[in-house]
Amino acid sequence: MEKARIAILASGSGTNAEAIMKHFAGSNEISIVLLLSNNPKAYALERARRFGVTTIVFSREEFRSASRVLQTLEHHRVTHIVLAGFLLLVPPSIIKAFPERIVNIHPALLPSYGGKGMYGERVHQAVKAAGDPITGITIHLVNEKFDDGKILFQASCPVLVNDTPEQIAEKVHRLEHQHFPAVIEKWVLDLA
Repeated sequence: MEKARIAILASGSGTNAEAIMKHFAGSNEISIVLLLSNNPKAYALERARRFGVTTIVFSREEFRSASRVLQTLEHHRVTHIVLAGFLLLVPPSIIKAFPERIVNIHPALLPSYGGKGMYGERVHQAVKAAGDPITGITIHLVNEKFDDGKILFQASCPVLVNDTPEQIAEKVHRLEHQHFPAVIEKWVLDLA
């Protein structure tokens, strides 16, 4: 089997991206070859550089038109794409070029608290406001809609009455770092 080559798309701090890069460092089957971001100030870029992963920054318009991004993915022979805190809707041309080969993580138990504008702290505030007793993560394939693709994996954690949105976020981050790299590995190897 030829080694799978993953590109990570990230918009922010990049803690999930770092967990993924750590997980696959030294893997014989999967390598992280690229980290792309729409945010030139994203700390995820610095995390990728520390792992020796090539970084590319693109504008929202370049992503929407997709030609530069697709050329970059092709040039680096990318086989799979992982969204790790990436906030833009993936254009149909990229989804078509990577059918069933783009995965995302969402900080809630979809279908609850998904869709446009539901990310990060907003999700945890909504969970708290609703008084939900549990929350969690959803890892899913990407399609043309926000948070709508086939669910591959979910994990949950309790939400205590006194938990703040920040405490909920900490619990969810622990689940993300614990499960996302392993689920990516299983997904990639199952497709091989």
